[in-house]
Amino acid sequence: MRSAACAVLMVMGLALRPALAEPDRAGTAFWKSVQATCNATAAKPAGELGRRIAQSAIAEFNQFGGHQIDATGRLFHFGLTEAEHEQDEGARQGKLGQLGWWQVMKYWRALYGDEAPDKLEVRGYHDGSTSTQDGQDAALIRGSAGQLLRAAESVTDPEAREMLREAALRAAATDTSWSAAFVSYVVKQAGVAPAAFHFANAHRAFIYDAFATSADELNHKTSEQIYRACPITATKPRLGDIVCAHRETALSDLSEAQVREKVRAEVGGPASAQSIRRSHCEVVVHVDAGARKMYSIGGNVNQAVAARKLNLHGRDLKFSAHQGGPCGRGSWTLRQPDTEGAHASGHEPHCSLNDKKWFVLLQLR
Repeated sequence: MRSAACAVLMVMGLALRPALAEPDRAGTAFWKSVQATCNATAAKPAGELGRRIAQSAIAEFNQFGGHQIDATGRLFHFGLTEAEHEQDEGARQGKLGQLGWWQVMKYWRALYGDEAPDKLEVRGYHDGSTSTQDGQDAALIRGSAGQLLRAAESVTDPEAREMLREAALRAAATDTSWSAAFVSYVVKQAGVAPAAFHFANAHRAFIYDAFATSADELNHKTSEQIYRACPITATKPRLGDIVCAHRETALSDLSEAQVREKVRAEVGGPASAQSIRRSHCEVVVHVDAGARKMYSIGGNVNQAVAARKLNLHGRDLKFSAHQGGPCGRGSWTLRQPDTEGAHASGHEPHCSLNDKKWFVLLQLR
């Protein structure tokens, strides 16, 4: 009787779970056709544009001097961050390129020009600068860097005015996500025109464009866009391709294929209905065939431009679904109030910075 009751409960539980986005017959046919196109392109060497995009990302990583993450997902070199500088202590003079926030503003200015400060958010909290009580409630204050820059103009001392202006931009660099601006900057530096790539402050702009391009190709429609959407773990990455992960809690139980199918169904619909709003993308810059590894570079990774080493699988060197994993059982023994008993329940903390919800490869056409 107990076994029968458990079986009934399991069936009821499955029935109560929200339906996952399984591809229907049309979706299955769509992805089969897309995969054939992706495979045909991946079989060819990377073109000149792909090499330029990869080199643009590498040059920017070297200029920024950011983090390095190995194939196990461990950060083994901690570099410059968005709010820091590389000047020696006591130095009286430095270069602007050694300032993390200045580098980030370079990406924003490439996207918005002189209007960049007005596009960037700066956050504050009521009484945050004066209160000494950590339990005090603090209401969020939102503004723009442009507002603060204009307020700083009333300061008569030129050095104080400049420090206030830089403080506003440094705050904007930390308060506004800039990973999509970085990818946009890298692609733009490679000579790509706006008609061919959606330069934007959110990855979803060029993610949804790539899905639309895949649909256009299937329907024999022309498109100026340089990227198409490909299944990530079934496609060999090349220089200049872009790998993307999502950070949507509502989609965390869905497989990569289910997430792609959900996005495909939303192409052409209103932006308000798009499921992928929080995401992160990086540029493929090197493939080490012998080691079955690839390197990607992205912005705003732990507050820096970072280079990441990722795993490939099989003779075809396709992107691996396994990018790091849980820490060894019992390896983290520090007691934490919010996770007390987590190990006893079978949960293990993930300690790989590469273990993300990777779901699509944007392939350079």
